[in-house]
Amino acid sequence: MTNTKREIIIKGFDPIVLLGVRDENLKLLRQHFNATIIARGERLIIEGQFEVVEQIHHVLNELIHLIPKRKQLDATDVNTVINMETNHHEKVYSGPDDSIILFTHKGVIKPRTVGQEAYYRASLVNDITFAIGPAGTGKTYQAVAVAVAALKNHEISRIILTRPAVEAGERLGFLPGDMKEKIDPYLAPLYDAMRFMIAPEKFKAYIDQHVIEIVPLAYMRGRTLDDAYLILDEAQNTTDLQMKMFLTRIGVNSKAFINGDITQIDLPKHQRSGLCTAIEILKDIEGIAICELTTIDVVRHPLVKKIIEAYDEKPEA
Repeated sequence: MTNTKREIIIKGFDPIVLLGVRDENLKLLRQHFNATIIARGERLIIEGQFEVVEQIHHVLNELIHLIPKRKQLDATDVNTVINMETNHHEKVYSGPDDSIILFTHKGVIKPRTVGQEAYYRASLVNDITFAIGPAGTGKTYQAVAVAVAALKNHEISRIILTRPAVEAGERLGFLPGDMKEKIDPYLAPLYDAMRFMIAPEKFKAYIDQHVIEIVPLAYMRGRTLDDAYLILDEAQNTTDLQMKMFLTRIGVNSKAFINGDITQIDLPKHQRSGLCTAIEILKDIEGIAICELTTIDVVRHPLVKKIIEAYDEKPEA
């Protein structure tokens, strides 16, 4: 097949915004596509097989379109657009200005894909939002961002984050240390998300004042939570009774996010996932949204998407 060549002229902004510091974004493009990409000042020259050149051209134009929204493009932006193009999906969602969820001390948080945007919009108009999808699609991260934004805007007075400690069967007594030391390993992903969005000293103050609570699911029983955002992570590992218990904790002026990946259920084989049951029996209730994210919405390292797809294609044993 004969090669073709295309050229893009970069105008109206510093080329480094598109190409990245030390051409890091350009290197990502070269890693993904079998083509030659040369940057010469304000000119980008692409040479290779016609279809590949066209894909790169579309990716670069999409990234240029994102620049007024993002100000500075990073590896996540580049990988997201590449995923959209190589999956023949619709254009990446740059979103209106009101799609910004949260301004943090480390930057702006907003949906990065069409699926994430739909998830965000659904959470604004529903009191309970389920997000089902594989690792890396931003299910918990985006839920935490929405909750933190509501807390900062004084729309709620507290945030409760929880997940089932399935690996220890919710019986943590045999582990060394006090209760906090026992449960912290299971709750680390929730801590990680919070620490990105809230300055360390503020985060510690919120924890000390119980404005933010991060607890195992077993410790939610018997509570009624008003004026709060409730976030259940790894919901695929709940039983039917645990899921019902969590959903019925919701009080006045409260909202809930329930996030999980139904392809990674760690429950005993004879036990049905409470998440699977919930999305079946609650799907037609007004005020409850069920959002499905896919590998197209993965915004972690590009290998995550490939790993998920490889496991999806693996034949059953």
